[in-house]
Amino acid sequence: MEFAGIRQESRYLTTKHYVVEFLVCIWSLASIALGTLLITAFITIVAIKRVHRIKKRPDCEDPGANNSSSTDHNLYLLSSSRSKESLSINVAMFEQPLVKLTLSDILEATNNFCKTKIVGDGGFGTVYKAQLPNGKIVAVKKLNQSKSQGQREFLAEMETLGKVRHRNLVSLLGYCSFGEEKLLVYDYMANGSLDHWLRTCTEDMGVLTWAKRFRIAVGSARGLAFLHHGFTPHIIHRDIKASNILLNEDFEPKVADFGLARLISAYETHVSTDLAGTFGYIPPEYGQSWRSTTKGDVYSFGVILLELVTGKEPTGLEFKDVEGGNLVGWVCYKIKKGQAVDVLDPTIVDVSSKKAMLQMVQIAASCVSDNPANRPSMFNVLKFLKGIKHEL
Repeated sequence: MEFAGIRQESRYLTTKHYVVEFLVCIWSLASIALGTLLITAFITIVAIKRVHRIKKRPDCEDPGANNSSSTDHNLYLLSSSRSKESLSINVAMFEQPLVKLTLSDILEATNNFCKTKIVGDGGFGTVYKAQLPNGKIVAVKKLNQSKSQGQREFLAEMETLGKVRHRNLVSLLGYCSFGEEKLLVYDYMANGSLDHWLRTCTEDMGVLTWAKRFRIAVGSARGLAFLHHGFTPHIIHRDIKASNILLNEDFEPKVADFGLARLISAYETHVSTDLAGTFGYIPPEYGQSWRSTTKGDVYSFGVILLELVTGKEPTGLEFKDVEGGNLVGWVCYKIKKGQAVDVLDPTIVDVSSKKAMLQMVQIAASCVSDNPANRPSMFNVLKFLKGIKHEL
């Protein structure tokens, strides 16, 4: 009996020991779970507070706000040294160096985007002339908010377009994105646009001679051909017009806004929901297919060639319906009548330039063919124009 009692007591103690161990195990697991929960909650709270502080602090100062704040939100555009400082806004780092800037520098340079600083205004945005602290003159394009992509898409496109380098393309020096505002910084073109020289030429400006016009035709063709054939992915401009052919101090032409059409529609379908282009430059097939193509750019460039040789605008009341109704129709009408010489700009045509100008008329006529399949590629357009050069 005594032995049995001892065994019963032993079993009782053993059971009690297991129960205690089980409770200790449960408590340990509960402690670990509670500790993990507290740590997770702490990290979450800290993260939320940090995000809240970031949202409250603007990436760049609002152009309309008082800029006397002691905090300077840096805007880096092609900094001369690869700074390792954290950037308060996303800015591309390209090849040619510029000094480190702040948004307040741009606001001061453009007088808070004052109207007196405007040098261009189009469908994609407004362009302002600005002088940076180091004295360099640049053009700042403020994109229309309705034309802006999302942040990630915008940055991706800028990284691509910033690498497109060609002597006949306007160089993109940098960009700034803050909220809904998007700013692009370009080289400033001292002689403005081709449109300005053809439309508002004054005595002080002088006449845009045939030699200069021919150089503009070849250079802009070279830039557009590079977009179509020399860069991957190929870029369709979609808005080739005289106001997008800019001229530097030596009248070297540079195609502008070559990336904005791509930027705006890069993540849409290939068929645009809006008719792209400018009235007078839009190829006839766009009204049916609403599809942008390289041959559409060729048509628009053909219109520019006609502007160069005739000195006339693409549209206007001077064009009678029976003679085509616009510049393209009028020139084609005159060619069919055997009167192509009548379309040449009388202010510049002479014995030495007449033959070359008539050749350019023929090249332009092939570019503005109603059938896109009959239009040459920009590579061939450039080749044809260079052929004229050898006969000058």
